[in-house]
Amino acid sequence: MTVHFPFQNTYAALPASFFARVAPTPVAAPRLIKLNRPLAVHLGLDPDLLESPEGAEILAGKRVPEGADPIAMAYAGHQFGHFVPQLGDGRAILLGEVIDADGVRRDIQLKGSGPTPFSRRGDGRAALGPVLREYIVSEAMAALGIPTTRSLAAVITGENVMRETPLPGAVLTRIAASHIRVGTFQYFAARSDTEGVRRLADHVIARHYPHAADAERPYRALLEAVIARQADLVARWLLVGFIHGVMNTDNSSVAGETIDYGPCAFMDHYDPAKVFSSIDEMGRYAYANQPRIALWNLTRLAECLLPLLSDDKDKAIEEAQSILGEFAEQFASAYQTGLRSKIGLFTARDGDEALVQDLLDAMAKNQADFTLTFRRLSDAALDPDGDTEVRQLFAEPAAFDEWALRWRQRISGEPQTPAERQAAMRSVNPVFIPRNHRVEAVIEAAVNRDDFAPFEELLAVLAKPYQDQPDFAGYADPPEPHQCVLQTFCGT
Repeated sequence: MTVHFPFQNTYAALPASFFARVAPTPVAAPRLIKLNRPLAVHLGLDPDLLESPEGAEILAGKRVPEGADPIAMAYAGHQFGHFVPQLGDGRAILLGEVIDADGVRRDIQLKGSGPTPFSRRGDGRAALGPVLREYIVSEAMAALGIPTTRSLAAVITGENVMRETPLPGAVLTRIAASHIRVGTFQYFAARSDTEGVRRLADHVIARHYPHAADAERPYRALLEAVIARQADLVARWLLVGFIHGVMNTDNSSVAGETIDYGPCAFMDHYDPAKVFSSIDEMGRYAYANQPRIALWNLTRLAECLLPLLSDDKDKAIEEAQSILGEFAEQFASAYQTGLRSKIGLFTARDGDEALVQDLLDAMAKNQADFTLTFRRLSDAALDPDGDTEVRQLFAEPAAFDEWALRWRQRISGEPQTPAERQAAMRSVNPVFIPRNHRVEAVIEAAVNRDDFAPFEELLAVLAKPYQDQPDFAGYADPPEPHQCVLQTFCGT
């Protein structure tokens, strides 16, 4: 029986300037490492067939499935603030789109599938390590409830790729609501192709924001909707201690999903200035800078849409500035609401923001682990004896003691029972995140020993981030000093 993908290809039906038609480059000996069977079923695909030799060849790019219309998408982007007018999919090929069980259109893309016209002298391939990192972190984000691209499969190609040293090659099958970026709009705007911007905007409205089509001002409604989703997304990142690492405009999805997991990482101890990415030498994309950068990226999107907002440039700029001005309040609302939930507050009162900020300041000063502080605080909400577990995370435990007195006074003014408060807090404060040292250990085992058991075990643990898993309790532990990961790499 042949593997069947019920492809639709709406993006490939756009004008030729939007993409380059290119087939994946065949590989020598594809071997399936991992198939996300539940996701396959959700996409209307047969997981048993995908796990067959034919399925592995499709997921590696060796065989193009019937109905696919392979393309590499064109886009531009600001990279660390510097504009590059042509980037595009240099090592990724969109096979097509399917409609999932929720009725949502999803892209199926092969990442690491060979060179394209946008490769800029690159080999178009991916090494095994970055493929595993993206699989792990994207699926962890999905389990945490954060909008994200997903990983359907990882395949070893049977060929090495040359980076600093020869490394096993691999291909990731990535699923996204779409792969349209802020940089996609910039590609056409940079060419003064207003009709291209309009065609793209109409496509995005139809695909992601159909309510905007019925608005009096559809393109204004589009910009407002993208801003709202980005504000919510970045707030969610901060609430779990996630650092994207490379928030270039070509890595900013207009669908509001987390996309392009390169040198991403989760913080261990809380540090708002934390940077992991080896290429972010100036800290542009540090943890606390992410809201500001999101707004910067959205401003670039607004610039692209100016001709659609008004024929009068001054009026268009004034309108765009007004819309962009909504970001700060939308982000603050989502972030502060999330922080109140993390410390077990069911209502909003004056002084709450300062209360939470004082906790964060104490955590930063005392190098308290971000994830464990909030998780253990959840148990302290049930029983004050739980304070002992929290205060042990602080270099100066008295810093927590002082704050805890104020916190208990605040929660005493709400009617919820301690058990209700604990349950609510545990539902938003994970115990398990993809800690960097664990991810690196998985990659080391796979690359150096062809051992994927640690990969499978870590994925299983991260699939239930809010549940206690006594048999895997060690996965919640922060790294020992010798295990700390100081830098992460994009792997291109």
